[in-house]
Amino acid sequence: MGRLSSSPPPPQAVELRRWTLSEAVHLRGLRASLHEELTGDVLGEGEALAEVPELIALIATELATNALRYGIPPTIVRLLATEDCLILDVADHDLGSLPEVADTRPAGAGGRGLQLARALSLDVGWYATDSTKNIWASFPRTARLTGTRPA
Repeated sequence: MGRLSSSPPPPQAVELRRWTLSEAVHLRGLRASLHEELTGDVLGEGEALAEVPELIALIATELATNALRYGIPPTIVRLLATEDCLILDVADHDLGSLPEVADTRPAGAGGRGLQLARALSLDVGWYATDSTKNIWASFPRTARLTGTRPA
């Protein structure tokens, strides 16, 4: 299993929005609320997101699902911004485990949220505070994301 680099998100990042989730049924509301925060529009039933907001919503859902399933609630999802990037920061209260990338699981076995984050974001890292373990992923504010992640 791979490990993520241990580092906080950029210190100049400003919090745009925060969500507190205690169970999986809150994930749908998180996606819709993230869309509204990122685009200014309410997401209609069955409507698709633009590429970067869709990727951010996908990774937020994956990381929040991991935190709800394997961490200690509540899960806290924050959307942060710098001049160039949007950053998802997902926290749970399980300080007893380190995040690991499930790189050897067979397809369909689950546990691929961190793999997706690494593949679809610009950068991914983790850090701990006195009470939370946080995983973050960064995305470009306006540019196309596909193919922009450094090797």
